[in-house]
Amino acid sequence: MNVSLNWLQERLDFGSRSLEEVCDLLTFAGIEIEGVHETGVKSDQIVVAEIKEALQHPDADRLKVTKVDAGEGSLRQIVCGATNYKVGDKVPCCLPGAELPGGFKIGETKMRGVESRGMLAAGSEIGLTDKEDGLLILDPDSQPGTPVKELFESDTLIEVEITPNRPDLLSHSGLARELAALLHTTVNPVTVSHPTEIAEDPKIVTVDSTTCPFYSLVAIKGVTVAPSPDWLAKKLKAIGLRPINNIVDITNYVLHEIGQPLHAFDAAKVSGAIHVRQATPGEAFTALDEESYKLNEFDCVISDQRGTPLALAGVMGGLDSGVTEATTDILLESAYFTTSEIRATSRRHSLGSDSSYRFERGVDPQNVLRASTLAAALIVEIAGGNPEPRTITAGKLPDPLPDVELDIERMLQLLDESISHDEASAILTRLGLSSDDGKVWRIPSWRADLERSADLVEEIARVHGLDQIPSRTGGTVVDASPIDEEYDRLLDLKKNLVTLGFFEARTIKLIAENQLRDCLPLRPLQEGDLVAVARPLSEDHALLRPALTAGLIAVAENNLRQGAKSLRFFEAGRQFRNVGGGKTCDLEADSVALLLGGEAQPLSWARNHSRSLDLYDLKAAIETALGGRTIQFALRPRDGFLLSGDIQLAGKPIGTFAQVLPSRAREMGCKFPLYLAELDQKKILAARQTSFQVDPLPQFPGSSRDIAMELPLNTSNAEIERALAKHRDPLLVSAICFDEFTDPSGEKMAADKRSIAYSFGYRSEKGTMKQEEIDAAHERLQAHLKKSLPVTFR
Repeated sequence: MNVSLNWLQERLDFGSRSLEEVCDLLTFAGIEIEGVHETGVKSDQIVVAEIKEALQHPDADRLKVTKVDAGEGSLRQIVCGATNYKVGDKVPCCLPGAELPGGFKIGETKMRGVESRGMLAAGSEIGLTDKEDGLLILDPDSQPGTPVKELFESDTLIEVEITPNRPDLLSHSGLARELAALLHTTVNPVTVSHPTEIAEDPKIVTVDSTTCPFYSLVAIKGVTVAPSPDWLAKKLKAIGLRPINNIVDITNYVLHEIGQPLHAFDAAKVSGAIHVRQATPGEAFTALDEESYKLNEFDCVISDQRGTPLALAGVMGGLDSGVTEATTDILLESAYFTTSEIRATSRRHSLGSDSSYRFERGVDPQNVLRASTLAAALIVEIAGGNPEPRTITAGKLPDPLPDVELDIERMLQLLDESISHDEASAILTRLGLSSDDGKVWRIPSWRADLERSADLVEEIARVHGLDQIPSRTGGTVVDASPIDEEYDRLLDLKKNLVTLGFFEARTIKLIAENQLRDCLPLRPLQEGDLVAVARPLSEDHALLRPALTAGLIAVAENNLRQGAKSLRFFEAGRQFRNVGGGKTCDLEADSVALLLGGEAQPLSWARNHSRSLDLYDLKAAIETALGGRTIQFALRPRDGFLLSGDIQLAGKPIGTFAQVLPSRAREMGCKFPLYLAELDQKKILAARQTSFQVDPLPQFPGSSRDIAMELPLNTSNAEIERALAKHRDPLLVSAICFDEFTDPSGEKMAADKRSIAYSFGYRSEKGTMKQEEIDAAHERLQAHLKKSLPVTFR
């Protein structure tokens, strides 16, 4: 919620407290301050200047050379490009040294060879609003040299985040009331005249909906719809609202002043009596946002005698019954709606407003008639007209809130005797509660969140200050749980990836349908696997992600737009699928996804070229993250990817890998191959090696033998690695592939064959190996390979 400091200070005096101190006070009281923004002219170096002369620039058709009187005793020359002024006008002049919004400082310069000693400014350039295109023309009675800030009111906008249980703070008066309790001061309340006669008349208003316990309506005839006066328009602009007309602006003002939403109907567009009812299934309603909505029996509408829906109760008015410039008679609505039904309607139609935001959290029932009276008085004052002598009502306001008994002994115990009973009573009294004995407290109508003694103790502690309560116990040491251990293993895995040059990404769990092409789920998706959002906020948030890779592709795309030459990202998070359909089959599992591509190393003076990262860099990164465990890539086609397969550890799948299609890479603006991997978090954390055995350095020399193997062209390196892993000869200590050869022409080798050369290392821990021992070990290896693979040795 946006709060105007000037508006707030009309309700209470901060005394000697600065704005920073007040914001800190609110923060420690549980009211979060999201931001503070100053508006208006801030610099003393922006002054009134009278234009004395304006001549054409000798070297620019669209510039003029002006001489202005800025109250300095001599004229100042400034080059200006605006055209909406004349000699004799008074305008803002930014002198050298003036700081404009955004931190830009004005200095002396030359424009097309002509000296310019400052700047003549438009309103938006100095923190004000533009009234016309060009310079801000000031009051002709303004004296040259007067700081412009003295002519215009400045303000400070405070962005406040209000928790759902405190709807009483969703207004300037409500926040002022809270601050008064914290500052030990009093509130200057809004002056409201006595309401008109209250009467029920079924011929004018009827209520047939549990969503609306109470409804009131007052008719005002002979109003003149026109722009709002400056004071009202300024208040609304100060909190970011656009003034519309005096009637609508008054309802918005009352909402932000005391927190009660109102709505004004054009009486000429209403036929007969007002009827508050449930909508009929499929009933159409066109709201003020010009969108049409199909209602159901759970929605509450305000309709007229013909049944035409005039407003979606508590959410938004209708387009066809709104106030326009031609309106002369209005019906002013003020009502009390139940929170859960308004919340459900707002969510169901993805339709929100300032009114629904307050109704779905709960408004003060005692403000319903008070707000109507205040708005009616303002309408008569500003727009003229004659209000009807009666305010017509239907239904009943909620009963007063029940009293709450304060457990004094428990309160003193919880606050460690840091506050006395009298001091606690004073705090509750400042918050608007009342009591005859200091034990049983009457709860004000705006504090429906206070239901039990613990709530009162929390209020006392909050206002008293948690920092005033002494700490009696330190932290308690407990044994690590399995959840703690899994978190620690995941954190170690992330640290390993970061040391390898990867950056962690955090992406949203909701994706668009067109992002499914970037998903690399652990298991291929089947029909019905996707989990769709019933009422997505936008098309970009239509599905729960079945894999994390879609988010990494989006991150890569953003980085490519910023000119990134190397991409290394990972994300650990949850993915979703609806296996077999039905809610009971929904699965949520954690994955770790990696994306890699681009330059392996940045260019430097010692290296004028860099190789591109490839699939083996991805494999090496995964093996390192797993603590040195050896993995295999087994090919398995996946739709939408150039190269893909399973990632296996000890013959069991732990994830999947793929290369992005070149066409998709070009669409992203990527000029190098991109590789993806998605790993099952549970499996890799269980398999990750965390303890290591240190082997002593070899004491005896080893020897190596090379083998050139001729294999079918479709034999993968993973098959060779699996065969070597099954050969458990203690003398074989290493196997390195160093060459591969194919001949598509078939001249030197059959076209359906390939030659792969390996170097094998042998060593014994018992002593230096003899030639015969090495040959025997090598022959055993050849025999094993011949038995395991369709291989011939060259």
